[in-house]
Amino acid sequence: MTVEGTKPDAPTFRASIRRETGETQIQLALNLHGSGQAKLDFPVPFLRHMLHLFAAHGSFDLDIQADGDVDVDDHHLVEDIGLCLGKAIAAALGDKRGIRRYGERHTPMDETLARAVLDLSGRPAFVLQAAFTHERIGTFPTELVAEFFKSVANEGRMALHLAVLYGENNHHMVEGLFKAFGAALREAVEVRGQGVQSTKGVLE
Repeated sequence: MTVEGTKPDAPTFRASIRRETGETQIQLALNLHGSGQAKLDFPVPFLRHMLHLFAAHGSFDLDIQADGDVDVDDHHLVEDIGLCLGKAIAAALGDKRGIRRYGERHTPMDETLARAVLDLSGRPAFVLQAAFTHERIGTFPTELVAEFFKSVANEGRMALHLAVLYGENNHHMVEGLFKAFGAALREAVEVRGQGVQSTKGVLE
């Protein structure tokens, strides 16, 4: 929603977000039209691995310097990094003028097949269909996969539908989701014209 008297900026495809709370401290920079470079410094190794894949398969440049109360639980830091990434996506896209808007990708990861479908509609929605069979992947709680993507979808103001169509290895399942999400988002932020891809004339 736009505030009266203001007008959203055209997409720059770049944004920086800073978030500091009593639980987490995060500095995040994103270039949606980058080259797949990732500089990730925060104490959740599995999420670092997944976001490196996200950046590489989306051709995004992503820089995250973060810390948080991981001595208590990874939850706060994982959720807040998702919030910051979503905010950065929304800020980088501005009024979304010229972008394709929709993205879709099926990604195989060995025995697993994952799917990501998204709409940069301005209306947040999130659906995940995945039957993880273990509570943790290494030290990473699998329940945080949904928390991370839900935070991205809400703050990125996108409809994000993720599914693991089949698979056996939980690491492969999550890896497939992050790769598919990166590739689908890359498609959605491609420049296809000059106007806004909506019969309403706005995406908000």
